[in-house]
Amino acid sequence: MCDMKYSELIPCLDRGLIYQLKLKPNLTVMEHYERHCPPPERRYNCLIPPPKGYKIPIRWPASRDEVWKANIPHTHLAEEKSDQHWMVVHGEKIKFPGGGTHFHYGADKYIVGLAQMLKFPGDKLHNCGHIRNVLDVGCGVASFGAYLLHHDIIAMSLAPNDVHENQIQFALERGIPSTLGVLGTKRLPYPSRSFELAHCSRCRIDWHQRDGILLLELDRLLRPGGYFSYSSPEAYEQDTENRKIWNAMYSLLKRMCWRVVSKRGQTVIWSKPLSNSCYLKRDAGTLPPLCSSSDDPDASWNVSMKACITPYSARIHKERWSGLLPWPKRLTAAPPRLEEIGVSSEEFHEDTKIWHFRVIEYWKQMKSVILKNSIRNVMDMNSNLGGFAAALKDTDVWVMNVASVKMSAGLKIIYDRGLIGTVHDWCEAFSTYPRTYDLLHAWAVFSEIEERGCSPEDLLIEMDRILRPDGFVIIRDKQSVINYIQKFITALRWDGWLSEVEPRTDALSGSEERVLIARKKL
Repeated sequence: MCDMKYSELIPCLDRGLIYQLKLKPNLTVMEHYERHCPPPERRYNCLIPPPKGYKIPIRWPASRDEVWKANIPHTHLAEEKSDQHWMVVHGEKIKFPGGGTHFHYGADKYIVGLAQMLKFPGDKLHNCGHIRNVLDVGCGVASFGAYLLHHDIIAMSLAPNDVHENQIQFALERGIPSTLGVLGTKRLPYPSRSFELAHCSRCRIDWHQRDGILLLELDRLLRPGGYFSYSSPEAYEQDTENRKIWNAMYSLLKRMCWRVVSKRGQTVIWSKPLSNSCYLKRDAGTLPPLCSSSDDPDASWNVSMKACITPYSARIHKERWSGLLPWPKRLTAAPPRLEEIGVSSEEFHEDTKIWHFRVIEYWKQMKSVILKNSIRNVMDMNSNLGGFAAALKDTDVWVMNVASVKMSAGLKIIYDRGLIGTVHDWCEAFSTYPRTYDLLHAWAVFSEIEERGCSPEDLLIEMDRILRPDGFVIIRDKQSVINYIQKFITALRWDGWLSEVEPRTDALSGSEERVLIARKKL
C-alpha cells in the first residue's frame, strides 16, 4: 500500500511532479492544469489507500443529493460557495441542494429557463430528443449535469484540478458523468461535432484571449447549429470592464458566424452556423481564419489547439445536428459518419447485437453477487463502436467510453449514438481521482499495451486506483493475458469474488479468448 498521503493521487495531474521534474509550465494559459505524466521510473509501484473511515458510497439515485463526508473529507467548497448552495455539510454527510453560481435556486429551474429561451416544445431542453450530448465547462460539483439526466440529456461535466480541487471528485462520488480537464493549450480529447450544447455558468474562462482560441475549440466540438449557453457577468453587467470583455467576445463570435438566438437576464445563448456559406462571405483577411484542409478536426490526443475555424467538408451532413435521429433512436441507428471510419451499417448492427449478447452473459455470471443499484459509474476501457455501453441502456448506469489513441476515430460514432467518452493512452494514468468507478470493462486492452511494450503491472495498479472498493473488473482477453493477471489477483486484493470462463465464440472474438471477472475487497 502507498502512504496515506497519496490517497487522492492523480499521477498525470500531480502538480508536485511538475516542480520535481523542474518543468516550467505557462501559468497564464493553464498549462499547469494539463496532463504531465511521470516517467516509468517515477511511477508508484503501490496501491492507493482509501481515506480513514472510508465507506461504500451511497447508491444512486440517493447519491445525487448526498455523499459520505469520510470518502471526500474536504469541506472548503461548502464554506466558499455557501451563498450559492453548491453543497452543505450535514453531520457525517455532505448534501447537494442543486445550486450553482448562476442558479442559486436550483439547476432544475435554470434548465427549464434555458428551454424557454430557446422556445423548445413543453419547455423541455431535450427538444424532442434532438439535444442529447452537452459539454458543461467549469462545471463545479456538476449539479447542472445531474439535473439534466432526468431530461434524457447526458453532459460531459468538465473542470480542472484547480483551487476548487475536489469538485470532480464530488461529482463522480455522486454518480454524475464528469471528468478532469481544462481549456488550456491542448484540444479536449473529444472528436469534432460531438455536442449539441456547450454550457458555461461563470466558468471563469477568458473566452476572447489568444485570438479566441478557446471559443474556437468549442466551435470544433459543436455540431452544426449547436448552441453555446453563457451565464456570466460579462453578459449582463454594465461596468466598464465587463462591457469591454462582452464587446470583444461579441465581435469575435460574429466573425466566427455565430449568432445570438436569445438573451435573458444573466444568460445569452449563441448558435453555430449550419454551413460554410457565412464563412465564405467574410472579407478577405478576416480573423479568425479557416483551418487548412490538412488539419484533422477529430485528432485530439495531445494535439495543440489552433486559432482557426473548422469548416464543414463537402461530405458533412448540413442538417442541424448532423442528420442524426432524435434520442433514443440514434443509439441503435447506423450514424452517417460510419463511412468515414470504413464501417458498414451491417457491421455496426452486428457489433450492437454481439455486445448485447455478451453483456447478458456477463450479468449471468455476476448476478449472484451484484446488489441492487451497486453499480453506477462504468468505464469501457476499449469502447470500439460503443456496443457495450449501448447494451446497458435500460440499466441505471452511465458509461465512460474510452477509445485508444490508435482507434480514436470510433469515438465520433459513440457521440453520434448519444453516448459520451474520451480518447486515452492506457500506457499512462487516466485523468480521474482514485475510487471513482464501480465497474471497469477491459476488452483486449492488455493485449494492445503488451504489443506496444507497456507494463501490464502498471495498468493493473492504475485500474485498482480508479476502481471503488467492492467494485468489479471484467477482463476479456487472450488466455496468456488472463493467466498472467491471475498471478496478481491476491496482491491487488481483487479476490473478493472471482469467475473465469471461456466465452462463446462470435464475430468479434479473438483466438482463445477468456473472461475474468474479479471483485475488489473493501
